[in-house]
Amino acid sequence: MTLRLTLIAATARHLETELEHPALLPVLLGATVPAGWPPGEYDRGAMSAFLRRLESGGADAIGWYGWYGIRRATADVPATLILSAGYLGPPAADGVVEIGYSVVPEWRGHGYAAEAVAALVRRAFNHQSVRRVVAHAADANTASHAVLTRCGFTCVGPGKDPGYRRFECSGTLDNARRPPIEAVR
Repeated sequence: MTLRLTLIAATARHLETELEHPALLPVLLGATVPAGWPPGEYDRGAMSAFLRRLESGGADAIGWYGWYGIRRATADVPATLILSAGYLGPPAADGVVEIGYSVVPEWRGHGYAAEAVAALVRRAFNHQSVRRVVAHAADANTASHAVLTRCGFTCVGPGKDPGYRRFECSGTLDNARRPPIEAVR
């Protein structure tokens, strides 16, 4: 959990439900799902790819792919699924892990992406083999650049695809400037 979010690691059951019976996802997560779901690049293709990797990787793969970010309920708003975040897989042999994230449009601009990114960075650096966390953001996505910079990333040059920049966060937990985090479950 972060200050305002409950983060739930996607399992094969979550992804199967999301792909085959999306109307049941709110029940499974215990949260409302806004009309803007799924956000950004977290689409059916990403869900299917994560599902295949979770199925082939077994229990050890859980937590190294998608995470659901649920804004905890307040007096005015019920618990709401507002973001997808995660890794593109377990750490590579060189200690690099890549993250990605996307917030539904109606919840952007409130700092939730930074909370999720900070939690992912902390979790990654708690794994002894992780030496560097990378992310790619579209050149025009200045909001994402700001989130990554706030969380201790540095832009190191062009990304893996045209029109993208590569950001890196290296070293230890101390290198990741972040909002306070309780724990990620």
